[in-house]
Amino acid sequence: MSHDYRPGDVLRLECPFTETTVTGVSRCHVVVRCPWLAVDPQAEGYRWNGERALPLPEAHEWEVFRTEPPESGLAVGDACLVGIPATVVHVGSVAHFDPPLVTGLLPRPACYLDVLPQGEEYDPELEDQCYALDPAGGEPVRIDLLFRPYAFLEPGDELADRDGRAWRFDAAWEWHAFDGGQSGAPVWPLTLLARGGAPAGTSAGLSEALSEGLSEGAVAVARATAVGSHEQERERWAGQALARPASDSR
Repeated sequence: MSHDYRPGDVLRLECPFTETTVTGVSRCHVVVRCPWLAVDPQAEGYRWNGERALPLPEAHEWEVFRTEPPESGLAVGDACLVGIPATVVHVGSVAHFDPPLVTGLLPRPACYLDVLPQGEEYDPELEDQCYALDPAGGEPVRIDLLFRPYAFLEPGDELADRDGRAWRFDAAWEWHAFDGGQSGAPVWPLTLLARGGAPAGTSAGLSEALSEGLSEGAVAVARATAVGSHEQERERWAGQALARPASDSR
């Protein structure tokens, strides 16, 4: 898929296990040579030694990269493999950087996905809850999109629901009613009113959208919401993420 990721995306990560060497062991971490990334020689104020620390169970930290054999059985000088076993995560937030962020490593990240494992709910108030993943980084990570709630919408879309209430869609669980209401969720079916600042039509349903020759986006929204509900979309997501949306407006 493209690098147009969104909060709420459920992804499967996998990175081929690659040979490396253990360079250090502490009470909570095993340190290995990073086989993929390079030092950024122009990064002023940053100095990276080419190593990566991976947590032991005692650290109580979540890390997507793991070793084979497991970290707890490794000693300094051991040869091992490092990579990502098939792991399902969901995206809590997305950060973009222009220009790319200077971290001391190459390539410099232009985007970070804050991801969480299945079963853990995203809390924007908690620091260090998520793992920051560069989706276009130097590690050969394969990222597969398993589920995207409201995949038929684009951030910023303006819509009307079955009750005639107008909404702006910002993310799967971030809906803003134009009447100023602070709670609730749109009632399906939905009608796309505008996308990218351009009117999309005023059709009241799927049959009207098809007969009136409205935009492809308007037809897609009408078709996708002809049956179902916000609650069912939420439950579909929860079945993949094994968690509840942190900011779901129900």
